[in-house]
Amino acid sequence: MNRTLLKTLAWMIAIALVALPVLGVLNGSFAADRWPIRNLQVQAEFNHVGAEQIRAAVNNYLGAGFFAVRLDAVRAAVSALPWVERVEVRKRWPDTIEMRVLEQQPFARWGDNRLIGRNGALFSAPGTEAIQGLPQLSGPDDAVVEVIDYYNKALRTLTGSGLALGGVSLSARGSWKLVLVDGSEIELGQRDIDEHLQRFLDVFPRLAAGRGSSAFTRADLRYANGFAIRWLTAAPPASASPDKPAPPKTAVEKPA
Repeated sequence: MNRTLLKTLAWMIAIALVALPVLGVLNGSFAADRWPIRNLQVQAEFNHVGAEQIRAAVNNYLGAGFFAVRLDAVRAAVSALPWVERVEVRKRWPDTIEMRVLEQQPFARWGDNRLIGRNGALFSAPGTEAIQGLPQLSGPDDAVVEVIDYYNKALRTLTGSGLALGGVSLSARGSWKLVLVDGSEIELGQRDIDEHLQRFLDVFPRLAAGRGSSAFTRADLRYANGFAIRWLTAAPPASASPDKPAPPKTAVEKPA
């Protein structure tokens, strides 16, 4: 073995002797109980996630050595709490974990028991049934973004119409439906939904004015040249007896 090779081996051994303890400290293998974490500093909104919940989630990591605490494990423990959207965490020498917790901000309801967060993600959490004023959206889970986009578009389209949008649903077969705040429904179908909705809005004020009421239970816009509308109330015809009023009617209306 020549002298050059011996020098190379000697350098490699020397580097290993220095590097291995350093890597061990960084990975928590050595000095796992040295410089223990004693402080937890949390920045959060504390609307749905309490400080006690956060501390309980990281309690197992408090007291561990500074270099032994793995931040990804701490982050995962807090992220698993209900209402948590995102967690940012870091260590500050010599004994502190600093954490920023962002809570989910519900944008809308999705289906029967889930919510859509401000980031567009679906989530479940306790106490959501008490939240008021959220639009009701529904559809296949892989169409969340599409449904949100159309809800925002329909909201703009209905502005100034006197019709308050309460929700949007997309069926598994691709059929769209609007639900107003008062519970009435507007069936849009699968094709030409923007054109059909605009045609309905152009004609609806005149129809409502002619009846003296804009209350309806269902409007079906899935017609090529018109739409069907079921009014909430209908004036009885002249032949109807006073004690037996005529039921609400469904009629196909055609734009003028």
